Amino acid sequence: MARVYNFGAGPATMPVPVLEQIQSELLDYHGEGLSILEMSHRTPAFSAVIGHAEETLRRLMGIPDTYAVLFLQGGATLQFAGIPMNLMRTGRAGYIRSGLFSTLAWQEAQKHGEALVVASSEGTGYDRVPDPGSYTVPQDLDYLYLCENNTIYGTKFWELPDAGAVPLVSDVSSCFLSEPVDVTRYGLVYAGVQKNAGPAGLSCVIVRRDLIARGPAKAYCPSYLDYRVQDEKDSMMNTPNTFGIYACSLVFDWIEAQGGLEAMRERNRAKAALMYAALDKSSLFRAHAQKASRSMMNATFRTGSKELDDEFIAGAEARGMIGVRAHRSTGGMRASMYNALPLEAVEALTAYMEEFEAAHPAEAEAAAAGASGEKSARSC
Repeated sequence: MARVYNFGAGPATMPVPVLEQIQSELLDYHGEGLSILEMSHRTPAFSAVIGHAEETLRRLMGIPDTYAVLFLQGGATLQFAGIPMNLMRTGRAGYIRSGLFSTLAWQEAQKHGEALVVASSEGTGYDRVPDPGSYTVPQDLDYLYLCENNTIYGTKFWELPDAGAVPLVSDVSSCFLSEPVDVTRYGLVYAGVQKNAGPAGLSCVIVRRDLIARGPAKAYCPSYLDYRVQDEKDSMMNTPNTFGIYACSLVFDWIEAQGGLEAMRERNRAKAALMYAALDKSSLFRAHAQKASRSMMNATFRTGSKELDDEFIAGAEARGMIGVRAHRSTGGMRASMYNALPLEAVEALTAYMEEFEAAHPAEAEAAAAGASGEKSARSC
């Protein structure tokens, strides 16, 4: 069976060469006589795997030695609690609510201290990220938290907030390794790896060592979530997600072989440009995100009719394009265009969008009239 085009938000498509290497090494890893799935994390062979993963990631992202690199289980969600338990020393942190996951992180932080909403775009249905010039960051905060790319709503912070002396904490799960980044602008940056870096069940936490040198801020922080301990133990205070780390290491190698994060950015820009051009010229489909906030990784769109949306999704699946259905909280469609998704996948999706619109001229005309009416109402 031919491989499908996977537009799913995560677990997401992985590079075929990586999958082929995993397949070839699955029964016998490098002549060890056993699978990586069976290998003890205390063996020299696995120590080399995790060491190589960290070394390659540091090189790709330009991570200095003043930052710890941790490979932890529990995905990104576990860090909603880990971050305040480690960093909320005075008991007051700031959160920018730009979608569901930053809201969930904010709700979790309220269990550990005062979680101040510094800015929010909830009032406009999270169709944009808050304008950095529309709010100020109190300088007595332990940290300022944001979700940099909002998978559900298809928005992205293209300009980081000016937090002053307050450490910036960012969830980059759905834009991790998609473009170059200046790690030194953050106090902590983390990602669930299942979108751009590997299989589900693993997170990568990159944190300034001076922020965790005194240990966790909360005495009740479990040892597993103690970033200082995890740094001292090289992410192996217990048995880590060995297979996930191995797979991520191969993806890091693949990214480096493609030309690094600069090359990823150019690939991703091309896919996003094609997708948004199709949306902007369409009468039937409308993008959810405002142009200035559009994500390069996740394009969210809809027709305005659930029945039409369902028909479009079914047709996409019949044509070998899966994962197009958007999050259950929003409805509509979403195209996640992560690193490993080829340009031809987006070409196939946009061609189908044109075909679908041509087959529904009355609906397209009605949608265009409705959009025109909305613009007129806003101008009054």
